[in-house]
Amino acid sequence: MELDVFHLFIWEPIWFEGTLFEINRVVLLMYLAALMTVGFFLLGVRQKSLVPKGLQNVTEVGYLFVRNNIAIDVIGPEGAKYAPGLATFFYFIFFSNLLEIVPGINFPVTSRMAIPAILALLSWIWFNAVGIKHQGLSYFKETLFPPGVPWPIYFILTPIEFFSVFVIRPLTLAIRLFANMMAGHVLLTVFFLFTESLLLGSNILGKGLSVVTFLVACILIVFELLVIAIQAYIFTTLTAFYIAESLHGHGGEEEHAAEPARDQSEDREPQYETELATA
Repeated sequence: MELDVFHLFIWEPIWFEGTLFEINRVVLLMYLAALMTVGFFLLGVRQKSLVPKGLQNVTEVGYLFVRNNIAIDVIGPEGAKYAPGLATFFYFIFFSNLLEIVPGINFPVTSRMAIPAILALLSWIWFNAVGIKHQGLSYFKETLFPPGVPWPIYFILTPIEFFSVFVIRPLTLAIRLFANMMAGHVLLTVFFLFTESLLLGSNILGKGLSVVTFLVACILIVFELLVIAIQAYIFTTLTAFYIAESLHGHGGEEEHAAEPARDQSEDREPQYETELATA
């Protein structure tokens, strides 16, 4: 059995080969994940029943999870206005990751570094734009020169803050998502290839072992489903944390995160409907 790892991630172009608009299977799957995200919200808000049921209920519960448990819990009450963007991040990443365990596709779009890199870049632009909008140019001063620190410490602290906020954050966001999804993809592929090889090309003992490798692969699928949701949650939560820090300064986001979120029953208001439709 031979396995060329590059075949797990690279495919030949389908259309527009050699141009900036070249499309291959990865691009098509990215479009599919985007359509799934848009469809999830459009179908969910198609019927605005007072008592939600079916897909509307699923969509509202899913959106409220991001709104209350991420946006408001991390950023504070003003986090509600950032909920549509955070929900878009969460569900695009979730559906992109979910393609890994869809039969016939079995590929997480986020296991290609370009996709997590662009998502991390968007997050980086977003939280920096929020900081500049609310603090002006003092945002950079607040970030690079935290108040209450003896001035000699700035010689050490300022370079650390610069690389931490403006360089390391987008890198860690992208690499964390990419590495986790790539590792899961490779692991599942290896176990299913072992299963196929043992089942088709071995003796009775090998065929018996193929059952074991297949069961392990099935268990890994369940585990990978958990990883799929966790990675979407981590990326979205960190983005919310960075926005909170841009709004409130260093340490301020912890104070707002400690404030209890409003009860979900109080969130069913006209503004909520607008947020859900915007997501």
